[in-house]
Amino acid sequence: MKSTIEKALQKQKEALLKNKLTNQNSESTNANFTSETVQPSSDVSIQSNQEPSFDSTLKGESPLEKNHVKDLQTLLHIDLQRLEKMGFVGLETSRNLINEEYREIKRKLLTNAFGPLASTMSNSNIIMISSARPAEGKTFTAVNLALSIAAEQDKTVLLVDADVLKPNVFKTLDIEPKNGLMEYLLGAVDDLSDIIYHTSVPKLRLIPAGQSHHLSTELLASAVMKKTVEEFSNRYPDRVVIIDTPPLIGINETAVLANLAGQAVIVVEEGRSKLNDIQRAVERLNPDMAIGFVVNKSTTFSDKGGYYGYQYYGTTDKD
Repeated sequence: MKSTIEKALQKQKEALLKNKLTNQNSESTNANFTSETVQPSSDVSIQSNQEPSFDSTLKGESPLEKNHVKDLQTLLHIDLQRLEKMGFVGLETSRNLINEEYREIKRKLLTNAFGPLASTMSNSNIIMISSARPAEGKTFTAVNLALSIAAEQDKTVLLVDADVLKPNVFKTLDIEPKNGLMEYLLGAVDDLSDIIYHTSVPKLRLIPAGQSHHLSTELLASAVMKKTVEEFSNRYPDRVVIIDTPPLIGINETAVLANLAGQAVIVVEEGRSKLNDIQRAVERLNPDMAIGFVVNKSTTFSDKGGYYGYQYYGTTDKD
């Protein structure tokens, strides 16, 4: 019996030694590849080699977003040259008119989000983009702001398409529709990280609207949605969340979302938006928000605001 046990132990030792040698050879063969492309954790991040994104500091701590891309197919490609030809902010162009206009607009929004005024607002880094009526340029503004903020050195931006009635962000970016916000709120997608899509712009993330649903108002007003937005605001203090919402007049979903954001940007089309519509839109917003206006499609140029003028009033104006 003793000899049988000894033989079994010897055989086990030999197997362990063989496995150890095999693993050492494998590590030696792949040493250069590992040091270049694989992160220490089991999750692999797709990040710029020149400047690490904010997500790289989280080390997978958040239950909301696993900072990884499961495979290269999940990395959504954004055709920056196409967008620039269409009149959007260009990340591959150092200076042009629209870049300068949105630099001016984003600077005021970032000051509100992270400056002294931030302490007077709830969720100051959550910015909703809307308009009084459809087709006034809110998605155009939301995408441009997201691209402009993505160029910042110390900020990441999450662009959420919450226009669940008529989603347009992915169409604008020429990306196929994906599972999104509605699927998560319905429970069809368990993990929020599965609807946060990394893009070829290192500091830009996207959440699509998902499929339309007859209970969209109730879903957006749910405790899950509120908790999700609060987590975005508090867990990611250096991240800006831009929410493209439906127009304000006559749509309940937008009024619900207005209670979750700290700032609102109302897009006004020059020569088309009516003053009473703008007043009605503002009345549907949370009075404690910082509210700004972007004049879109302007035919006049101003040294202060340019073609895309931005003015805002907020909590300080009521004092």
